[in-house]
Amino acid sequence: MVKSKMVSAVMLMAFFLVHIAAADGLRDNWSDFLHYTKIGRFDLAKRYGQALLDANPDPVDLQKLTVANPQGYDIMLRVHESAPDRELAAITEKVIAVVDQGQFVRRSDPSMVVLEVRRLSSTERGKMIAMKRLKDAGEFAIPFLLDVIANPNRRVELPNVVWVLPRIGQQAVRPLAAALLSDNPAVKAEVISAMGQIGYPQSLPYLKHVVESESSDELRSLATRSIQEIDPTALGVSAAELFFMLAEKYYDHHASLGAESKAGMSNVWFWDTEKRRLVWNVVDSRYFHELMAMRCCEWALQADPEFGRAIGLWLASFFKAEATGEAMPSYFGQSHADASVYAATAGPEYLHQALARGLDDGDRDVALGATEALIVTAGQKAIFVPIGPVQPLLQALIFADAAVRYAAAIAIATAGPQGQFDESGLVMENLAEAIHSGATGDDPMDARYAERSVKALITLASQGNRAFQLAKAQKALVEAVAAGNDNMKVWAAQVLAHIDSPAAQAEIAKIALSSSQEASVRVQAFKSLATSAKLFGSMLDENLIAQVYELLGSSANEPELRAASAAAFGALNLPSRRVKDLILDQARR
Repeated sequence: MVKSKMVSAVMLMAFFLVHIAAADGLRDNWSDFLHYTKIGRFDLAKRYGQALLDANPDPVDLQKLTVANPQGYDIMLRVHESAPDRELAAITEKVIAVVDQGQFVRRSDPSMVVLEVRRLSSTERGKMIAMKRLKDAGEFAIPFLLDVIANPNRRVELPNVVWVLPRIGQQAVRPLAAALLSDNPAVKAEVISAMGQIGYPQSLPYLKHVVESESSDELRSLATRSIQEIDPTALGVSAAELFFMLAEKYYDHHASLGAESKAGMSNVWFWDTEKRRLVWNVVDSRYFHELMAMRCCEWALQADPEFGRAIGLWLASFFKAEATGEAMPSYFGQSHADASVYAATAGPEYLHQALARGLDDGDRDVALGATEALIVTAGQKAIFVPIGPVQPLLQALIFADAAVRYAAAIAIATAGPQGQFDESGLVMENLAEAIHSGATGDDPMDARYAERSVKALITLASQGNRAFQLAKAQKALVEAVAAGNDNMKVWAAQVLAHIDSPAAQAEIAKIALSSSQEASVRVQAFKSLATSAKLFGSMLDENLIAQVYELLGSSANEPELRAASAAAFGALNLPSRRVKDLILDQARR
């Protein structure tokens, strides 16, 4: 027993010695890093800065060192901003990230916040210290302050909690707004009052929603008073409109709406109806503003289900969020569809809104997402929907990004408008460009757009659509027949068959006659040659006609290929001499 206690004591002592040694090493590396940075010995500063990072320091321990030496921390910030040495600036940036993480951990520590909430009701000095620390905790303090308001057993703490709540400031607004979904009148009343005292315009749509939808006269009156404290003119604007205006500011990353971001993460707040308290979801800061824009649009639609502009902005925000390439937030859930599914469901009216926004902002991801969705949803009457003075889909035909232009051209061609319009030539130019890029390049994206473009032309050709001149794409189609993959050769030949041109018909014949091509490709090409001949008659020269004749007359060729060539030959409707030769050549002497 004694031996066991002795072993435990030795192990405990060893732990403390190791911890002290690690703390000393961290402190030494930190001090040396700052010292050599300050005197301009960047070579040594880099060495100690890297040693600091290699030791994988506890973020909280490192953050405490910066609090103890704020002047040194300022030096580090200046080095990071001015970058007198590129490598040192990079190391400094990594050190700052660790410090930020430590600050985030400290200020969001629930045990610390709970302690400071209780300290509010201690001495006057304790109250001032608690207020300072709760302000530092910012949004993380709000759930614990509201817990006091909701708990009838903590009434003695209520005056101090109500006093400190608005003093948290701007960072309190987002969690307070979420708390308006509480079913506790006391909580809602204090939240409404605090939002008015904070005086931040971000609160206005939430307060106006209370005015419009709350059943309690007292709460509606309180919300009206809070609005008057912030901006009385908001009383004349609908909640849906105010939410939409706020969503647009989030979408545009308005500086006044920036969230505190630590280690690249920010918080989105919700009211948990089961727990009856605020909860937060940590999300990637790179799409925080887009997520908040989406939430404001959702609030707008709850306030007014007919407020359609919110749908277009919601879609644009979702496209922007997805464009970051980061996984969507956990609160979306596994069954949450991606943006393209919602876009296809939304329909052309709202897609045009999103497209117009993407075009105005020069945002390739939003414009492309909306245009791609229009390909599968827009019919003849829905492709030229005006948004203000412009028709977004037509504007997309001259967008800087090629993929957007191609998608817009495919959307219009697929919809198949029958009447003439000025931009039909632009549609054909973009389809031809996409086919050319796919036939001559090796970019997978180019290949996909080339295939989709030629299929759109096939649709136009089969419809006999006179709004588009297929001949404008002839050069690109010829390139595709010559250099494209087997599918592209077949599809391009099908379009060429609908162009009244000797050159187009000749290219179809050449691919059909080429022994280097797969038999299946040649069979389809002969079918296209037959189509061309039926539409426009024979435009082939004698040499190509002779080659077709020779192929169909040779028993060395596959029966399917001979049959296809025979059908094409017949469709050419050549003079009777050719048919006579064919009959006599097979006759037995």
